[in-house]
Amino acid sequence: MTMTSRNMTTACVLEHLLEGRALSDDQADMMFEQLLSGQLGEAAGGAFLMGLRAKGEDSTDLAAGVRAGLKHARTVPGIAGTRIDTCGTGGDGKNSFNCSTAVALFLADMGHQVVKHGNRAVSSSCGSADALEALGCDLNTEPEQAADQLARSNFVFLFAPAYHPAFKHIAPVRRGMGIRTLFNFMGPLLNPARPTHQLLGVSDPEMLNLMGETLLLTGVERALLIHGAGGYDELTTFGPARGYYIEKGRMEKTVVDPDRLGFRRFSPEAVEVEGKEQAVAVLRDILQGRGPEPMMQMVALNLAGCLHILGEGDLESCSAVAREYVRGGLRRKGAVC
Repeated sequence: MTMTSRNMTTACVLEHLLEGRALSDDQADMMFEQLLSGQLGEAAGGAFLMGLRAKGEDSTDLAAGVRAGLKHARTVPGIAGTRIDTCGTGGDGKNSFNCSTAVALFLADMGHQVVKHGNRAVSSSCGSADALEALGCDLNTEPEQAADQLARSNFVFLFAPAYHPAFKHIAPVRRGMGIRTLFNFMGPLLNPARPTHQLLGVSDPEMLNLMGETLLLTGVERALLIHGAGGYDELTTFGPARGYYIEKGRMEKTVVDPDRLGFRRFSPEAVEVEGKEQAVAVLRDILQGRGPEPMMQMVALNLAGCLHILGEGDLESCSAVAREYVRGGLRRKGAVC
């Protein structure tokens, strides 16, 4: 394809979006491929992402972005078997503690294989990478080292910027736009270790169906996709969470009600942290079984959700197991990672 014909094709797609028309798989794949390979300039890239949002993003768009993102990601070899991720979309702006990180470490401590994919703080006070680094975890695990790391400790952290070098082409576009784009929701779908099971929190309830439809296309075996009460991208004790249960290529609506599972209700303020220092201190306490009760309950609730999708029992029995385990803190001594 010549430069002129490529530009004309790009212009045609942008005109298509300007008219509010849905893209075909081929059109979406072409545009995301150009964006992630650096062939699309900042102006055209911004116009493309803005056009998608104005049209209304759909599963064709998000799936194309995920396909392109995984194609350009660094491959993680040698990982097989059941493995879970606990990553949420972020963007809830709640400054809550690192719940999903604590859940991931408890799961690994219980013997489950955890492939945690994450980044530094963007909208929160302390991201998963920031918290794990403070706990002594190495953020520089190379793809060829990931399988051995997972085998040794049941846990490996994949630092998103290191595994998605192509995103350097998107960063200036997103900065220049300064608004939410489809890339705000791609992170949990781009884990290069391809988790078989996933607890995926979504901060925007209007994106739940779209995320679910796209998650179905990733080949995940079982997943719980939720929007937590209070506007969180995690299960919370503040009220029922709504979302989808995904298994064997099917997606069914579900509600997770913490009251019915025996969890006490707390206010959103009870799980907030003021900054990285407090976030790390609270996380250390939780991992030792002596964190603030509202946070311990929230960790147990999310841990229960993970145990359930891993086939450890129904939500009620998994909740009882999770509460007891979290109260005892991590059993394995030594390095967390």
